[in-house]
Amino acid sequence: MYRYLFLIAVFCFGSVASAQAADNILMQRMTSYEIRDAIAAGKTTVILPSGGTEQNGPGMATGKHNFRAAANAQTIARRLGNALVTSVIAYTPEGKYDPPTGHLRYPGTIGVPEDVYAGVVEGVVRSLKLHGFKNIVLIGDHGSDQDGEKEVAAKLNAEWAGTGVRVHAIVSYYRGDPEGDAAEMMKRGIKKEEIGNHADVRDTSQMLAIDPAMVHTDRLEAGNGKNGVEGDPRHASAEIGRVLIQRTVDRTVEDIRKSIAAR
Repeated sequence: MYRYLFLIAVFCFGSVASAQAADNILMQRMTSYEIRDAIAAGKTTVILPSGGTEQNGPGMATGKHNFRAAANAQTIARRLGNALVTSVIAYTPEGKYDPPTGHLRYPGTIGVPEDVYAGVVEGVVRSLKLHGFKNIVLIGDHGSDQDGEKEVAAKLNAEWAGTGVRVHAIVSYYRGDPEGDAAEMMKRGIKKEEIGNHADVRDTSQMLAIDPAMVHTDRLEAGNGKNGVEGDPRHASAEIGRVLIQRTVDRTVEDIRKSIAAR
């Protein structure tokens, strides 16, 4: 129990040591005054990560997207050098309720309607503008995060034109180069048919790199149309995960910088 709580602190909220080393980039570990002073000192970019809480088959925990979004957002912020990171939005669209569709057909999935998700994103972004952030970056670790983020960015950028504040929906963060990712996996012995679309070798490898305690390697199964897996995660590895994460981070940092420079 205590080990699991510790892992939540480390990967979702950041350890004390990592927060100190990163000059307190995690806003939820900072006081209001520390955030104020960081913005005044030039940290005027902020990353708002969205995850998702959903089934990932018999072998991987439901918090996959949230832990991955939290870890990647911190790495991206450190690379940018002038950014803070908000809390992860953990509940995102997952399907319909009655009858249940998508991942909501499986226990543990928690979803919200599309308009509710977009409303939460908009409210968070408006709050961040209020406090002085100039570049508000949206990254979504889940496929259903993307439309709401694009919608909010378009709406608020039109509303805030000329204010010096911009919202950047970086949709390339989420599987922005699937062919390149597939090539890297196949270089490391993965067969093309093992690469699926959910809880597959790609997803599982990244979680093994970020938090192996969230993966039960002895329970991994190939997708069979009933177990919630699309693909075959049984040959996943932390090595593959590190490669894919590095590609995601590199691509996202580059695209954030391009988007900010295009103002």
